[in-house]
Amino acid sequence: MRSARTLLLAVALLFGAALARDSLDVWVAATELPPLVPETSVEMRDRSGVLLRAYTVEDGRYRLGADPAAVDPLYLAMLLAYEDQRFPDHAGVDPLAILRAAGQSLRARRVVSGGSTLTMQVARLLENSGTGAWAGKLRQVRLALALERRLTKAQVLELYLTLAPFGGNIEGVRAGALTWLGRAPGRLTPAQAALLVALPQSPESRRPDRFPEAARQARDRVLARAAAAGVIDAETLESARRAPVPDLRRPFPALATHLTDRVAAERPGPLRHDLSLDAGLQARLEGLAAEAARTTGPQISAAILVVETATGLIRASVGSAGLEDGARQGFVDMTRAVRSPGSTLKPLVYGLAFDAGLAHPETLIEDRPTAFGTYVPQNFDKTWRGTLSLRDALQASLNIPAVKLTEALGPANLTAAMRRAGMEPRLPGGVPGLAVALGGVGVTLEELVGLYAGIAAGGQAVRPGWDAASAATGGTRIMGEVAAWQVGDVLRGVPPPPRAARGLAFKTGTSYGHRDAWAIGYDGAHVVGVWLGRPDGTPVPGAFGADVAAPLLFEAFGAVTPRFVPAPPPPPATLTVATADLPLPLRQFRSRDAALQPERRVEIAFPPQGAVLAPMPGGLPVKLRGGVPPFAVLADGVPVATGVMRRETALQDAGPGFVTLTVIDAEGAVGRVSVEVRP
Repeated sequence: MRSARTLLLAVALLFGAALARDSLDVWVAATELPPLVPETSVEMRDRSGVLLRAYTVEDGRYRLGADPAAVDPLYLAMLLAYEDQRFPDHAGVDPLAILRAAGQSLRARRVVSGGSTLTMQVARLLENSGTGAWAGKLRQVRLALALERRLTKAQVLELYLTLAPFGGNIEGVRAGALTWLGRAPGRLTPAQAALLVALPQSPESRRPDRFPEAARQARDRVLARAAAAGVIDAETLESARRAPVPDLRRPFPALATHLTDRVAAERPGPLRHDLSLDAGLQARLEGLAAEAARTTGPQISAAILVVETATGLIRASVGSAGLEDGARQGFVDMTRAVRSPGSTLKPLVYGLAFDAGLAHPETLIEDRPTAFGTYVPQNFDKTWRGTLSLRDALQASLNIPAVKLTEALGPANLTAAMRRAGMEPRLPGGVPGLAVALGGVGVTLEELVGLYAGIAAGGQAVRPGWDAASAATGGTRIMGEVAAWQVGDVLRGVPPPPRAARGLAFKTGTSYGHRDAWAIGYDGAHVVGVWLGRPDGTPVPGAFGADVAAPLLFEAFGAVTPRFVPAPPPPPATLTVATADLPLPLRQFRSRDAALQPERRVEIAFPPQGAVLAPMPGGLPVKLRGGVPPFAVLADGVPVATGVMRRETALQDAGPGFVTLTVIDAEGAVGRVSVEVRP
């Protein structure tokens, strides 16, 4: 009877209002409105707009904003047919609906149907007010009338679609559809649409995971009303009634949790972030990382990063084997953790040596026990290969050749190149030493992937990022285009894991004490980096990059693309010859210490450094001083004269433009000048 009296009171108020319209206008105009822009969840979307993750609002609820244009029209038609058929026409309160509800209540002596409009429901949701007390109902009437004067019908509908409760901490039709249907509400079946219409009327007692039969009955009532209103036909009604009701609450999307937390922290404010990630690829790689960590051992975590070479955009970022996995410290983002890179810096060492004219992939080098002052490195397997090419040395990841090249380059030049690549080398003691080449430096997976992306991009630095503002390409040069291609050509010859396809340029690494297992690889379009280990740095005996990280790398690449994208052809200036056909100074590597002895020093006496010259008949004369013949002369890294026994030669077809001339003598000594030829 109390509900019936409430409805009668509402009727009396409406009639009274009709008799005193002026007073009603004043009453409505004086209504104090609540905030009309409700707080909604911050959303992280992938490159196609798919929801990666949403953050709860302050009260712990998932509340997603909803645009009516992005909701299935069938759902909207069912909603109006069931809740408020005259929604487009009334001013916030529907007198006919109230009279009908009052008459039904009087006849049945109980509430048969409500008289609330969608606008009145929005008023209740905005203020989180109840519906039982007459004062609350009166407030909803007043607020509904005020809302209709301030907002359009589309805005009122959008508020309902955003605030409607769907059980638990779920609000809004988008959140409801994701939770109960596992999909966005843009395309729904009639049964799905009807369920979403029914749930907000009694969201807790109709929760499909707890009360599936109540949810089914409520859904079927909506379907019946929709059929009676002509929204669906009889055949659709019967088919929809046979559809099962979902009985599980799906977890809210939570992909790329570490990266999304980083974006939210670095860019607070926007409610929507559009990231470069691919949600499907991200989900597949998170599964791969979890499985790889589980099979590798207890307390092992894993990280995977995928970057597009041409853009630097991150397509997937897996920071751990599972955020909630406490035993594996899943809360630690291992894409940004500082670790020892093991042998993964060796391609940079070799590329710099190629670029400096110190060596060529087919240059021979000695892999023998060598002491570098007090530093006496050994190969990982404690064996020695003797004389072999640098190509073979890099593919076998030998330590002695890498340290010899680093000594010739200078450790400071190696760390400077790391910085040009966007890395921040963390050096023990702050001073670079020869051990940097073998992993004696702290780096992150993100930095390593950026380095390899730069090599894959022809030597131009690439900065990985999650959108166009954070990613960058084509900046500082790490090494020349020829050297970068040569590194990739060598790495494509590294034997892949069993049953894996060839064609991927990749390098593995294992840090001291088996604390980190790495594998970084690239094809013509993507770079993928993999790390496995324990986040706390505890050794993992027997964990080698080649054994545990490389298989995961190839599995990850299989998720990225069905087949490797071919590498670009070699640059025109690339010297692709056998060892015997190299210029004599490049056939056998000699240390820089030997090359810089005063009696072995070679230099270009003419033209002098910085000279501006005009083309000369017979070519540009080049005069040499010192050194041991025969000499090789290079222009911009390309041999133009080899086997030169005299200390004078001529450079044909020089200019116009800037050119760097390099001379290498028989002992490996190097001299270099840069000049300009003007027409």
